[in-house]
Amino acid sequence: MTDDTAADKADERTDGSRRSGMASLANEDFSVIDAIGGPRGVIESMLPGVVFVVLFVATRDLQITVMVAAAIAVIQVAVRLVQRQSVLGALTGVLAVGICLVWAWFSHDARNYYLPGFLINSFWIIVLAVSLIARIPGIGVLVEFIRNPATDHFRQWLAAWRSDRQLLNAYMIVSGLWIGVFALRLGIQIPMYLTNHVGWLGTARLIMGVPLFALAIWVSWLVIATPLHRHRIEERRRDPQAERTD
Repeated sequence: MTDDTAADKADERTDGSRRSGMASLANEDFSVIDAIGGPRGVIESMLPGVVFVVLFVATRDLQITVMVAAAIAVIQVAVRLVQRQSVLGALTGVLAVGICLVWAWFSHDARNYYLPGFLINSFWIIVLAVSLIARIPGIGVLVEFIRNPATDHFRQWLAAWRSDRQLLNAYMIVSGLWIGVFALRLGIQIPMYLTNHVGWLGTARLIMGVPLFALAIWVSWLVIATPLHRHRIEERRRDPQAERTD
């Protein structure tokens, strides 16, 4: 749920027991490092963007910049394949980078590398705002679906966590927090886009990608940790045999 796709990719770690991105909020043993994909995930997430902004500012050659950034993204996937590691997150990152690069290439404007990010942030502001109005907070839906996928009996599944007032309030607060994160990105980056400050725009995009995501998801966990833990205990008390994904 960020414009820095590798930051919010929800692929699992190689041991299959840890989730990254927003999905990490469903982990009973939360870790910010796991949430951002570990050191390697951070590098894979940020490297194409760093190369794009640095190379374009240095050369002002959009074609070379796009080709080099694209090559780096592809190499990252190839390295994972050679090492026989999970490539889902890397492929997701390549797809996102590819969309940005194609947009910049065909528009002949380096600024448009960042345009898909604006659209993604705007989309999530709308989705989360609507979910708050409906009092079905989007972050709550995400976390609860990961913990216990609603394959049937959707109304019962929804009521099971929405009836927990403390947990519902926590999810409402966190959903509002993420609206603020996405709005902050747009508020700072769009003026740079409109004034054609590509270098500053790229720098802001990097700072407000993984670093801001890490801060926001840590705060999110602080808000939901206690009510979610209590909710888990109550679930297990009511149904000790229940099998859950968390």
